[in-house]
Amino acid sequence: MKISEAKFAGSSTRVSQKPPRRLPEFAFIGRSNVGKSSLINMLCASGKLAMTSSTPGKTRLVNHFLINDSWYLVDLPGYGYAKLGQKGREEIAEVIRDYIMHSEELVMLFVLIDSRHDIGRVDLDFITELGEHGIPFGIIFTKTDKQGPNVLKAQIQRDCDQLSEQWEELPPMLCSSSHTGAGRQEILDYIDSILKTL
Repeated sequence: MKISEAKFAGSSTRVSQKPPRRLPEFAFIGRSNVGKSSLINMLCASGKLAMTSSTPGKTRLVNHFLINDSWYLVDLPGYGYAKLGQKGREEIAEVIRDYIMHSEELVMLFVLIDSRHDIGRVDLDFITELGEHGIPFGIIFTKTDKQGPNVLKAQIQRDCDQLSEQWEELPPMLCSSSHTGAGRQEILDYIDSILKTL
């Protein structure tokens, strides 16, 4: 797939406020500062489509971007940012939950994991909740340029081993680097392959 057009289509905190035009949605989520906005900008070949920040917890809304006038890329708030405080975390969790549980157009949720670290408890709990509710998801390992190939391979294997303790069948997994552009075509082609089945 080639992205020829990507434009902001609207922000919301409830599914009822989504853009009125109903199209397939591919959503991206992860812990705060996992590189989500940078990945979205890399996928869309834009330096400023999604707001990037060195301060975690910046995205508080569900942001829809219309891609090629045929599907939405959805930027969800990050989860698990401790400094927001309990009330702030609960508000963001409700925004995320409302979208994931009630958006009928959601085709696939990509959970972003920092490839430099073991999958955290907050990630595992979130993934478990997706499984319990039958939400289709895949995993994208981010920041894969930050370490050598052997270290990266070993880290991903550790993460797979950890996931295998809970899952008989592992979800689709992709690797990316917003810095080098690695994984861009693989992610877009994967989305394209799903779109062709709809």
